Amino acid sequence: MTDFVTSQGIARRTSAAVDAAVGAGRELGLPVTDARVLHDLFSVVVHLAPAPVVARVPTVLPHGTGLDSLARRQQAELDVTRWLADRGTPVIPPSPLLPREPVQRDGFSMTFWQFAEEDRGKEPDYVANCEIVADLHAAMRAYPGRLTFLSAAEPWFVTQSLVELQKRPDLIGPDDLDRARREWRVLEPFVRSRPAFEGRFPGIDLQPVHGDSPPANIFSGVGGDLYADFELVTLGPVEWDMAALGPVYESAYNRGARRNGMRPLNEDVLGFVNAVGMLRVIACLPLTSQLPSLTEYLKPSVDQWRTTSFAGGVAD
Repeated sequence: MTDFVTSQGIARRTSAAVDAAVGAGRELGLPVTDARVLHDLFSVVVHLAPAPVVARVPTVLPHGTGLDSLARRQQAELDVTRWLADRGTPVIPPSPLLPREPVQRDGFSMTFWQFAEEDRGKEPDYVANCEIVADLHAAMRAYPGRLTFLSAAEPWFVTQSLVELQKRPDLIGPDDLDRARREWRVLEPFVRSRPAFEGRFPGIDLQPVHGDSPPANIFSGVGGDLYADFELVTLGPVEWDMAALGPVYESAYNRGARRNGMRPLNEDVLGFVNAVGMLRVIACLPLTSQLPSLTEYLKPSVDQWRTTSFAGGVAD
């Protein structure tokens, strides 16, 4: 059985990430004297004060994730957000004070972003957020850079985790694991292959999408809302960004889509992305050894998954 990291181990990991970010910032010419952690979950997010720069340092990653593959993903995020910012889309942009590329130091790969003051008194309005996700999709459609089809689904990670979970009965029972593996056999071909997806869902257009639930990644800044955290930016159907949110939020998105002259969400594709999203939840279970608090977030979703139709109806 895998040991779970202790609170002391997490503190050491956070401290090491902060030290790496501060060291990299200073080496690049920033006068960092008062660094402070803004967020610490999958990544350590550090304000390199007094510079108006925030470093994001991924720390909780699937086993086997190399710095080079992580840096490629980070570069795609930097490229997309810079392109959007240059065209007036309200995003948190890369810092103009540092090179717009990932920086590796002390075993970490990090990116640097423009500091934005948070409006801490504002409560998130997820319905409104869903409607303006359609605005983001409209803005992203013309992005000229190359993005990989459904890389945000991380199929290698799902496959790897399902193998690892065979040795982790403490995380998932054999019946649940059997269902997850059978579902993945149905869904994986449509995740890995654009032609297979287009054959199964004819007429569904593909475009650059945020990749990681943008309604939950809209930053409430004192100067207005900003789209943030494009770490999983990908080429895919717009439904990917609305997975597992439910009818009220889907309706809000459709209002925004109509306003932008875009198509509404497709129910069959929603079934597919919801099913893939649920399997990504299962795949995250082994990460609880690195981040024990993740367990409380995953359990309700695993319970919900048990009530859903097999493979989102894709096998029907």
